[in-house]
Amino acid sequence: MTTVTSPSLSNVAIIGAGITGLACANRLVEHGVAVTVFDKARGPGGRMSTKRLDQAQLDLGAQAFTARDPAFRDAVADWLASGLVARWPIVSYQASPNGWQLHHDSRPRYTGAPRMSAITRHLAARFQAHPQTALQLATRIEALHRSLKGWQLQDAQGRGYGPFDHVVLTTPPPQALPLVAPWETTLAEACQAREQRSCWAAWAVLDGPLPTPPGSQSDWQMARIEHPALRLVSRNQTKPGREHQPESLSLMAHLDWSETHLEDDPQAVAESLWAAFTTLFPADTPLPLRVTSSAHRWRYAQPSTADDQLYLYSDSGLAMCGDSFTASRVESAWVSGTQSAQALIDRSVHNRASSSHSNK
Repeated sequence: MTTVTSPSLSNVAIIGAGITGLACANRLVEHGVAVTVFDKARGPGGRMSTKRLDQAQLDLGAQAFTARDPAFRDAVADWLASGLVARWPIVSYQASPNGWQLHHDSRPRYTGAPRMSAITRHLAARFQAHPQTALQLATRIEALHRSLKGWQLQDAQGRGYGPFDHVVLTTPPPQALPLVAPWETTLAEACQAREQRSCWAAWAVLDGPLPTPPGSQSDWQMARIEHPALRLVSRNQTKPGREHQPESLSLMAHLDWSETHLEDDPQAVAESLWAAFTTLFPADTPLPLRVTSSAHRWRYAQPSTADDQLYLYSDSGLAMCGDSFTASRVESAWVSGTQSAQALIDRSVHNRASSSHSNK
């Protein structure tokens, strides 16, 4: 790893506007740091984004989350008080072609209200309320360059941004690798060591309500599925704030099945996952028709193995964090971004104190 004098902490670029990058940005601006967040998408959110159709809004990434870390529990309490999240699901099942059983979980779970992306949009607005901040969307960063003035970022159109004294990458390791490899061997090796898994997420908007599965309640909200292809089904219209929309399902595939069918056409994936869902009902049960359906591929959905290292940073001013390093949970992503920002803040304070002491 390059050995240089640690840069100051005054102007930071964050690549990725998911919950990790936005949590990192919020902690930094609270300490007076100027922050610019870049993302290739048209809106913030990452895997907490919501697909918005004319008929319905569907969460295709995170469906619900828990809160175990004390700092994250405090954040969730604030979001609850502000109406940004609500308890959900309350009624969940374990389902297979052999029957449905209530799934009892003593740990409270939450979802964004009226959609999961409400949380990341709140975090984006919150950090942008501070001076010297920017959210640069629809901007794919493809290269980093270093000069005496700091780090320059280059996008796909050749435009440059900077200089920045730190760059924090919150993208999955395979996407971060080409950016850090020319500069930091240790960070590049960390990217290569963290294998990522893929996941297909399908959706279906129906022309009427689903029949009640045998042995279940009509108001079921989520079901964990025992099937080779399908692992989870969420009824989006049961989520707080979406009661007006028609029956609208998110169908999450198993990781093994997703990787076997990684290059399949999205519509073919949607057909397969819908077929898997129909096996949960008796063969003679009439089901509503699909008004629209398709699928989205998350090529880098989660790490193949969990790691207890929440972030990495180097003396040159490059850092990496995100739930790609830990368990793939909303909480893990938020904690990783927050703690990586705090580590940079603490390190800067320590460096200033050491410099002040050495100058006496």
